[in-house]
Amino acid sequence: MLQFTTNQWAILGLVLVLGWVLGLLSRAGAGKWRRQAEEEQQLRLAAQERYEARIKAANERIAELEKSAPAVGVGTGAAVAAAAAGKRDDLALIRGIGRAGETRLNECGIYRYSDITGLSDIEEAELEGRVGAEPGYIAQEQWREQAALLAAGKTEEHARLYGTPDGVAA
Repeated sequence: MLQFTTNQWAILGLVLVLGWVLGLLSRAGAGKWRRQAEEEQQLRLAAQERYEARIKAANERIAELEKSAPAVGVGTGAAVAAAAAGKRDDLALIRGIGRAGETRLNECGIYRYSDITGLSDIEEAELEGRVGAEPGYIAQEQWREQAALLAAGKTEEHARLYGTPDGVAA
């Protein structure tokens, strides 16, 4: 059996007392850490709630805008009907429009060269906003002038002045 000296018993006692004191000290600090963790959890939950509220508000705004905007297929169906009736010009021939731009213009109710030449400055600005063009783009690309030439049947002069648009057969 092990035999301890008095000094060893004293050291063992001191170690036990020291361990007990450290245990008490660490227990007191644990409450502080626990409170801090709970506060952080509450902050995360509050941030999550704010985030979800912003998402909900954004979705409501999107729904509101979708109700006020025309449906995507509405203009396209009208464009097909106008093309079938021969009431549509090839707007893609105008430099700066292209096939995708022609589709967007048709969705906005513009099917003929005369629709472009007849635009007022205010209507032009509104149209730029509706098709996603930068302000002044229609004037910069001279859509009115090009539409006037094409409406008059001056396709060769148009091609000479403005070139042939990409993706459009000459």
